[in-house]
Amino acid sequence: MNYANFIARCIEIARRGEYFVAPNPMVGAVLVRNSDEQILAEGWHEQFGAPHAEVNCFRRFDDSEYKNTDLSGCTLFVSLEPCSHYGKTPPCAKLIIEKGVGRVVIGMLDPNPLVAGKGIRMLQEAGIEVVTGIMEKECRELNKRFICLHEQKRPYVILKWAQTADGFIDRTRTLNINSLQPNGKEEHLNGALAISTPETKKIVHRMRAENMAIMVGTNTVLLDNPRLLNTHWEGRNPIRVTLDRHNRIPSDARIWGITPSGEQPKSDYAGIPPVIVYRDTTDWNDILNDLAKRNIHSILVEGGRQLLEHILKSGIWDEIHIELAPELTIRSGVHAPELITSSAAQSPELITSSGMQAPEQITSSAVQAPQLHLPENYDIIDGHRMYTIKNTR
Repeated sequence: MNYANFIARCIEIARRGEYFVAPNPMVGAVLVRNSDEQILAEGWHEQFGAPHAEVNCFRRFDDSEYKNTDLSGCTLFVSLEPCSHYGKTPPCAKLIIEKGVGRVVIGMLDPNPLVAGKGIRMLQEAGIEVVTGIMEKECRELNKRFICLHEQKRPYVILKWAQTADGFIDRTRTLNINSLQPNGKEEHLNGALAISTPETKKIVHRMRAENMAIMVGTNTVLLDNPRLLNTHWEGRNPIRVTLDRHNRIPSDARIWGITPSGEQPKSDYAGIPPVIVYRDTTDWNDILNDLAKRNIHSILVEGGRQLLEHILKSGIWDEIHIELAPELTIRSGVHAPELITSSAAQSPELITSSGMQAPEQITSSAVQAPQLHLPENYDIIDGHRMYTIKNTR
């Protein structure tokens, strides 16, 4: 029996819950009869607070033509270690034992300290054969956000921007807070440079659905008056995060999500407010620590330039996604962040600002460092180059 093939299937079906299970991990489970490798049932974690993958797999088994199969001669494949504690649902390890499964093959151990090997021990103590570490790299990639929260005690950080062929992300614009009025349209406000195409905009909104929170700096709120919602992809709206130490963001800014009738916005994540504004701190570590305490496992930072550069300087980021429009040039404007990586901590160095009104400054420290260039490989969507850079610290 090729264990990797069935764990690969677990990963594939786990992704069906991608936009709905956070802050939980994506998990897939496949029940296989050993004698002929027949798949008897499959299940995945479909929604936060709902039954786990193993529970859904057994439910489908109980409703199937195979329901009378002796499970002692079967193997349950699962991409993540079965839980061993009572949370929103009973322990999956206990259910597996009750079902009498003979063998369990696990992609990776659960980094959550509530589990962290306890599920495996529970199965082994019940006399079940347990195999671990099958396609572990792929399983870790599947749940890199969840893993980052539990292993590094902070959200997974993704930086994103779009730039012209000559290296600009926007025109140089002037703040005009008094004229900041929502127009109800999807277009950029206040003369912002539109770089993304309709198709690449969908990719951006997919990223909003993939990550629990989205962050922009104060100037971006004041210049663009963005809503920061997910309107072009399935899934939930991210938690909106920004800075405002000097109370410059007006009460009618669209980031607050207040309807014309005055109705307050509702969060798509239970127990977490829809908007988080940091007024007393701009320290990146403090912000990440606070987000982690709120159980937010990922954050997408969309700008502006100075905020992106300060985070690059800190070195505390995991991925950069850059959209480049190869046929668009504007000759002057707001420069794209320069990719500088620290030689000591592999953390990018802060460089000069764009000349816009100074934003709320994220504080951090780093050493002088060499420039990091765009990678040679990229995807092409709508004629635009889509680059991905991962922090290899």
